[in-house]
Amino acid sequence: MSSENIAVQAAKSWLELVDSKKYAESWDKSAKYFQATISKEQWCSSLSALRNPLGQKLSRNVQSKQYQTSLPGVPDGEYVVIQFNTSFQYKSSAVETVTPMKDVSGKWSVSGYYIK
Repeated sequence: MSSENIAVQAAKSWLELVDSKKYAESWDKSAKYFQATISKEQWCSSLSALRNPLGQKLSRNVQSKQYQTSLPGVPDGEYVVIQFNTSFQYKSSAVETVTPMKDVSGKWSVSGYYIK
């Protein structure tokens, strides 16, 4: 399986936690780099404010996935920038950007999450 596909699987598993409002657990399962940039409490608070008004996730499909070794504002490494077309109960069309990174042990975990 390609790095991109492994990263997509990691992103989907992580998004299941977010969809289930398991925000603290999503922080626990995030990349160490991510955890160093935001506290668990800040993450839970900001994610709750961001996601709760959208309601339930109705559908989510991969729009694009791009392997990168250099991204602005983060250390060089192995990343896959994944964009999902997502439909929520109260927002029919959104784009979620999830960026898993590969850690020193070879495991992919989420290092960034944005919704537009």
